[in-house]
Amino acid sequence: MPHKPFIRTLRAQWLGQQLRALREERGMTLKLVSEHLQRDMSALGRYERADWPIRKGDVIALLDLYGFHHAAERARLLALAEEVWRTDRWDEDYGDVVDSSFIEYPWLEGRAEEVCCFHVTLVPGLLQTREYAEAVIRNAAEPEVPEATIARWVELRMSRQDVLAKSRPIKIRTVIDEPVLRRHVGGPEVMRQQLEHLLKLQRMQQVHIQVMPSSTALHPGLDGTFWIFHLPDPYPAVAYVESLGGRLYMESPKAERFLRAYGRLSKSALSEGESTELIATIAEELS
Repeated sequence: MPHKPFIRTLRAQWLGQQLRALREERGMTLKLVSEHLQRDMSALGRYERADWPIRKGDVIALLDLYGFHHAAERARLLALAEEVWRTDRWDEDYGDVVDSSFIEYPWLEGRAEEVCCFHVTLVPGLLQTREYAEAVIRNAAEPEVPEATIARWVELRMSRQDVLAKSRPIKIRTVIDEPVLRRHVGGPEVMRQQLEHLLKLQRMQQVHIQVMPSSTALHPGLDGTFWIFHLPDPYPAVAYVESLGGRLYMESPKAERFLRAYGRLSKSALSEGESTELIATIAEELS
């Protein structure tokens, strides 16, 4: 009986990316590493690409070769190496050793071919204007956060939008709850500019914006905002939700319920044309 292929899990991808980053920081080639460790060069490449699951012993050997001796970070990577086969939630099950901080939202955003999201409180980050983003970030920040830090966070938010301008830009599909468009984040003028920005983005081939009208009392998104990252084949889709309780990343099959929910939300929402008309009408009310 043939062996089943290894599922390229999010954990395996993240571990491979971290190992590759460490190797490149040291200026080492795969050929050099393979000679040092007496490993097949193609196998090391497959580890970094998550084509094959890497053994804990090989991770230890690589970390030693790279001179990576930070105790806490080594523990995180080694714990992750034992979990590369798992596709369930990334949450607090891992305690202080491994948690969802291993996966960065922008990392997923940069790898995804398409992002689908439902938003009930704010305009999605990829579609925010600088002024809108700054208002959101200032609201979330603690009072003692320095201005320089606020400015850096705003720049990071804006830099994420580069994925829309790549040679092969990310496709974004979003359903936005109507009250989001009527919430004067940053004041009426900032909100009007944000709505006009959405109208410009709607004209881009890779951006698809729908509005869930307030008249729709019940729909599959009542539990709150969520994101779905569609990664290139053969990687599975990843669902993401966040709250005051933390961040959750869910792979297939746990992500399937989010895929179904988004499909139902898109059918219940206004069409893109109707959504554009509503956004324009609300923007005019703020003029």
